[in-house]
Amino acid sequence: MALGPKWHLMSDEELLDVRMCDLPLRIHRTPLAERVKRLYEELGARGIRFRPHVWLGEEWFSPDGVPGIAIPFYLAHPRLMKLERKQMLEVEGGKEAECMRILRHEAGHSIDAAYRIHFKRQYRELFGSFAKPYPKSYKPKPESRNFVLHLGAWYAQAHPAEDFAETFAVWLRPNSRWRRRYQGWPALKKLEYVDALVREIRAGAIKNRRREKVEPLSKLNITLREHYRRKREHYYFELPASYDRDLTRIFSQDSNSRSHPPASTFLRSIRPEVREIVAEGTGVHQYTIDHVLKNMIERCKDLGLRVTTTKRQARRRVLVVLTVQVMKVLHTGYHRIAV
Repeated sequence: MALGPKWHLMSDEELLDVRMCDLPLRIHRTPLAERVKRLYEELGARGIRFRPHVWLGEEWFSPDGVPGIAIPFYLAHPRLMKLERKQMLEVEGGKEAECMRILRHEAGHSIDAAYRIHFKRQYRELFGSFAKPYPKSYKPKPESRNFVLHLGAWYAQAHPAEDFAETFAVWLRPNSRWRRRYQGWPALKKLEYVDALVREIRAGAIKNRRREKVEPLSKLNITLREHYRRKREHYYFELPASYDRDLTRIFSQDSNSRSHPPASTFLRSIRPEVREIVAEGTGVHQYTIDHVLKNMIERCKDLGLRVTTTKRQARRRVLVVLTVQVMKVLHTGYHRIAV
């Protein structure tokens, strides 16, 4: 179905029934093009001649064996970014700084593929085997200093390939001062390896010049509605054990507190704010955090809880409990593996 020039004026319901391959999108002459150009300039400033090719796809990813980067379609148009936020509560890569962080990470995968770095003995010794099966979820150790911190949710711990990509991204970022930041960390050896490695490949031949576009937008026949159904399913999880005790420490169940505001109403009022704060602090997707919050709201209603402290005190305690519950999700096995 060919969409007219005013397709961006369609309602959400109309847009959700559009096939992804019918979206008239491109990277050229969008803010994305400027960000890709900036990535190329950063690579050039480090003496790296290789430039990963880019294309629009369903999500962020760099395919195995293909030194290129798929960029999510929604970043190519503000109307689709608005739909993404409504469907998923956040726009991954929507802000320039976040977009550049992800591009640097994906560039790490692309550099690895272009120069076949993961075949090197020292790579295997430092990062592990690239051939290790990719997990459906991972359980990070936030206290570990064996990994750099770049993307959220301690993503370097997901797989050796992600560990290398995250390390490369930290090394590539302008003015990152990685030597000072990671002084005393075992992860520093990985950064020093990347630094030495780049000096080696600057004069070396590019070993893999494949330029195909894997799962490009033009080949995706599913509708946006189906895309978002799958995406929400990806971030859904079974909740950990009940946290009624934590809620009753924040709010009152006393029959004498009936005149105070319902805790469920209070949680709804601060829901967007605390969801964003915890997402930023943990790296967990806002959709996942919102799932926890919805359950908290329902439990507050079931237990008849009321706000008897100041709103400031209650908000602070909610942030603590919500962060603890989200960390339990991480330790249960987090599913945000997409890049």
